[in-house]
Amino acid sequence: MANENDNKLLHVLNRLLGLIVFLVILLIAMGILLYKYMPDYVPPLEEEITSSESVLDLASTEAKDTVIYRQAPDVSTLEGASNKDLIVYGKDIIVNTAHYFGPQGKVGKAYTNGMNCQNCHLDAGTKAFGNNYFAVASTYPKFRARSGAMENIYKRVNDCFERSLNGKAIDTTSKEMQAIVEYIKWLGQDVPKGSSPSGSGLKSLAFLERAASPEKGKLFYSQKCTSCHQADGLGLMNADKTTYTYPPLWGEHSYNDGAGLFRMSNFAKYIKYNMPLGASHNSPMLTDEEAWDIAAYVNSQSRPHKNIKKDWPKIEEKPFDHPFGPYTDGFSEEEHKYGPFQPIKDKSTLLKKKK
Repeated sequence: MANENDNKLLHVLNRLLGLIVFLVILLIAMGILLYKYMPDYVPPLEEEITSSESVLDLASTEAKDTVIYRQAPDVSTLEGASNKDLIVYGKDIIVNTAHYFGPQGKVGKAYTNGMNCQNCHLDAGTKAFGNNYFAVASTYPKFRARSGAMENIYKRVNDCFERSLNGKAIDTTSKEMQAIVEYIKWLGQDVPKGSSPSGSGLKSLAFLERAASPEKGKLFYSQKCTSCHQADGLGLMNADKTTYTYPPLWGEHSYNDGAGLFRMSNFAKYIKYNMPLGASHNSPMLTDEEAWDIAAYVNSQSRPHKNIKKDWPKIEEKPFDHPFGPYTDGFSEEEHKYGPFQPIKDKSTLLKKKK
C-alpha cells in the first residue's frame, strides 16, 4: 500500500515539475518576442538621454538644486527710507538704460548701443546665477587684475557702459550714477564685507574635452536662439525703435570684444543656466555641449572693437580663456579662445606654483 501511495506522489511531482518547465519556457519565448517585435519597451540608451538633439526635458536628467539662494529685498522695506526715490530710479535705469542713455536717451544721447544693463544682469540684477549684483557692494572696492588697480563701484559700472554697452562712461557725480550705485548697494545690504552670497555671479560649468566648435554652434543657434535674437544675430527692437526687446548678440550694436561675455567661459555659463528665455540654474534647456558651442559661434561673429592694450598689465594673470595674446603659457590665441581649456588652466596653475 505504501509503495502505491509513493508512486502516486511521484507521479504528481513529475507532472508539477513538467508544468513549471513549460511555464519557464513560455516566459522566455514571450520575452524574446517582446524584445524583437516591441522595441518601444526597451529603455533609452544613456547617449539618447544626454544627446543635444533629445526632445526630453534636460532638467529632468539633472539633479535638482535645493539651495535657497539670496533674493532681492522686498521693496516694501523702502517705505520711509530717505533714499527710496534714488533706489527706485536706479532700478529703472538698470531695466531701461537705453531710455536714459541710448541713441535717443533723455539724459544723454549715444552713451550706449541701445541695449540695457538688464540684458546682461537679468531681472534687474537679481536673478540667481543671472549675473546679479548681490556681491558687488560687499566686494568693492577691490583690486582687479584686468586693470592692475583698485576699482570702486563707479569704475565697475562705467566698465559695463564702455564694454558691454559699447558706449562711454557717465559722470560719476551725476544723479543717475548715484542712483545706480544706491540700487546696487540696496541689493547687497547685509551681505558681510568680502563675501559673496549664494547664487552670485555665474554658475560653474564643466569644460569640454575638445575645443568649442563655432560650426556646431551655428546649428544649435539656429535651433535654440533665432526666435528671439534672429537668424542674423542682430536682435529684435521694440515697437518705437528705442531699445531691444531681444538684444543683438553680434554686430555694431552688441557688446564689444573687451566685454566680460566675450570670454568663452563667461558666455557659456551665462547661456547654459539662463537661455533660452525661461531657463534657470535649476531648469536648464541647453546641454553643456550646446552652451559651449553656441558661445563659440556667437563670439566668432563680428562686433565692435575696444582698445584693451592696458588690460592685464601682468600677462601671467590673464584668464585661461582671454582671447588676445601675448601669453606666458605657450598656447595660441585660437586655443585660448576656443579651448580645450583644461590643459591651459592646468598649465596656468603649474606656472603660478613655480613662482
